[in-house]
Amino acid sequence: MRSLALVAAPPLRARPWLDGIVGMTIFSGSLVATRLALAGFEPLALTLLRAALAGLAAGGALALLRQPLPRRADLGALAVVSLGVVLGFPLLTALALGHVGAGHASVWVGLLPLSTALFGALRAGERPSRGFWILAALGSAVTAGFAARGSGPGSALGDGLMLAAVLVCGLAYAEGGRLARHIGGWQVIAWATVLALPLTLPASLLLGPPAVPPPLPALAGLGYVALFSMLIGFVFWYRALAQGGIAVIGQLQLLQPFLGLGLAALVLGEAIEPAMPLAAALVAACVAGARRLA
Repeated sequence: MRSLALVAAPPLRARPWLDGIVGMTIFSGSLVATRLALAGFEPLALTLLRAALAGLAAGGALALLRQPLPRRADLGALAVVSLGVVLGFPLLTALALGHVGAGHASVWVGLLPLSTALFGALRAGERPSRGFWILAALGSAVTAGFAARGSGPGSALGDGLMLAAVLVCGLAYAEGGRLARHIGGWQVIAWATVLALPLTLPASLLLGPPAVPPPLPALAGLGYVALFSMLIGFVFWYRALAQGGIAVIGQLQLLQPFLGLGLAALVLGEAIEPAMPLAAALVAACVAGARRLA
């Protein structure tokens, strides 16, 4: 029996990392998809519409699976998640992408793991070691430095919006990871999008359809950010944060800009540096080291 238990243990320890990798990979397409969607939708309209579509889908899933209502004590944390990842991050990044390219915006995504870890310590009581913080800072510096070399010119306003997006998203990730420990990963994002529906749905209807029918790539971008970036990715991500630790799993986001830059080059034709494999290997080493030292 003991040998069977030992054989079964590694998959259980690996599951949060697998979930985190899936979530991070889905999120890596968000900026590119947002850039595509902006060809047919204004930033505010895109933010409201993607949130409303995600909320309707999540509400249907919650009703179909007969999920209990969240506790009153959890409503404040759910509001933070809703304001952070349902409204704040999408709106701020959409506004930023009006001033900078998707590749340049990836520079700031490279700082999201550090933001998540900081808020994980403040909000969830996590206390990673000093070595963890050193490797987390090093990984963030390598990621941001690499992304900056191939990201194209930016603007002060665009950079300021991305910095604000990173801060509100880090807080929402930490708060959602803490909540997921007792209400479930997918339930956190589902209730967060439903909580925003009284604002997002009427506002979306009030704005009405765009004056010019959106092109197909813009509709595809909207579909991606509404269903994958806003909903499906968080099913895996919040479960990973809850089971594997907010600060530790959050370091997987160090790899997200590299995937995002690759997609920006492939889909949008934006130029990137050829040194991506080396930089990615250095970041992966930082992630592995941070995991061991947390």
